Amino acid sequence: MSLRNKIGSLTRPNHHPSSQSRSTPPATDSPWDPARVALTAFFAIDGFLFAAWVVRIPDVRRQVDASHSTLGLALLCLSIGAVLTMPMIGRLCLRYGSRPVTVGSLALLSLAVPLPAHAHSVTALGGVLLLFGAGYGGANVAMNSAAVDLVAQLRRPVMPSFHAGYSFGGLAGTGVSGLLAGPLSTGWALALSAALGMAVTVGAGIVLLRSPAVTPVTPSRADRDRTRRTAEPSGTATADTGSARTRTRLLVLLLGLTALCTAYGEGAVADWTTLHLTDDVQASSVVAATGYGAYAFAMAGGRVGGTWLSIRLGQNRLMLLGGLTAAVGMLIAALAPVVPVAICGFVLVGLGLANLFPLAIARAGEAGGPQGVAFASSLGYGGMLIGPVVIGFLADAAGLPLALTTVAVAATVAALLPLSVGRRAADGR
Repeated sequence: MSLRNKIGSLTRPNHHPSSQSRSTPPATDSPWDPARVALTAFFAIDGFLFAAWVVRIPDVRRQVDASHSTLGLALLCLSIGAVLTMPMIGRLCLRYGSRPVTVGSLALLSLAVPLPAHAHSVTALGGVLLLFGAGYGGANVAMNSAAVDLVAQLRRPVMPSFHAGYSFGGLAGTGVSGLLAGPLSTGWALALSAALGMAVTVGAGIVLLRSPAVTPVTPSRADRDRTRRTAEPSGTATADTGSARTRTRLLVLLLGLTALCTAYGEGAVADWTTLHLTDDVQASSVVAATGYGAYAFAMAGGRVGGTWLSIRLGQNRLMLLGGLTAAVGMLIAALAPVVPVAICGFVLVGLGLANLFPLAIARAGEAGGPQGVAFASSLGYGGMLIGPVVIGFLADAAGLPLALTTVAVAATVAALLPLSVGRRAADGR
């Protein structure tokens, strides 16, 4: 069965009213309708705002006079804010619809971006990063839930394209922030980024909310689809429903663990790339920003081709090859003694990790709806929760290069887990 047919079978619209819509528009012949463009803009500005913060981490570190370990604890607060918010956002998406929650979450993130520039202690930085994390985590659950619904409407495996928007936004944020690193202070740079974030949120929000709604993918709907494929006419529908729900929970758990390992790697690259290149490889701040930009560009390119690759190779094979590529690239990036080789390693990491997270979250959403997205995302950002602490303390104990090699281990695990997911899914069909 082709990937497109699988997605179609998992997301057949039902005819029961939902909190977001009472009817599902037919699959559109236009792959880029206004809702998809607006949602891609949300992914892009999310990546832009996060990159604008990442590029300024060394400046903020000096501002609060933090060591590697204390900076890791402060960065931990960002992940805590995200993980604590995600389950609540999943419930809000079910109740009010994912699109309004997307708009509200991006507004909160835009308001939180300038705050780290005004923190003058590690404690204050941790406090503002909690709010930053709440907006960032909420936006990611809501956007991905809206994207899962739109993928069901389009009946095309386009989830990687949304995450490509995030990566291109991160690339733009890195480039702009790197160029402004000299002329503008951290406060002004982050304030301008916040203003751009609010402008995009308002403009794209109007388009997204005015676009025709679609029937959300929900856990009960996914269970009904599986029961329809497995139930016998001898009255075993109730038992099959319970079995389908058990398989759904297990699938979402395995996909969440895949997202966890992937997010550990993405978070490590985001939080520590610029410090590694400046402190360990002796690159200038501009070159360090270029290194992160090369990683972001490689990830964006990988995601642009993600839909085509997932059809040609299959999701499991693509995720296996991606994880192994990221593992090799991280070893090169962490241990290379010269800047060009280290940057090439980060390019491999970007290409390898590109489609792991979006495919894991998309499959979790197909199986469990917004709550599946929220659960898998919570596990995923658990990787960002433990990553800063693990890498920060290992960096103080054994050096940042050795600490970064743990990303290679996580990427290898992320490469192997989808094989188990594929077997479980095959058993459930």
